[in-house]
Amino acid sequence: MPTVHLDEETIARLDALRTEDESYDELVTELVNIYEAEELTLFTSEG
Repeated sequence: MPTVHLDEETIARLDALRTEDESYDELVTELVNIYEAEELTLFTSEG
């Protein structure tokens, strides 16, 4: 697993999005899934 270094502003933004006991890994996975779903929606609506 790669190591990612984040600045304090980014960490604060992630903390604001996290639910009670959600890990950063779970949050990032969720954000990537949302991004991929939106990308797929944009791709299919163009065709």
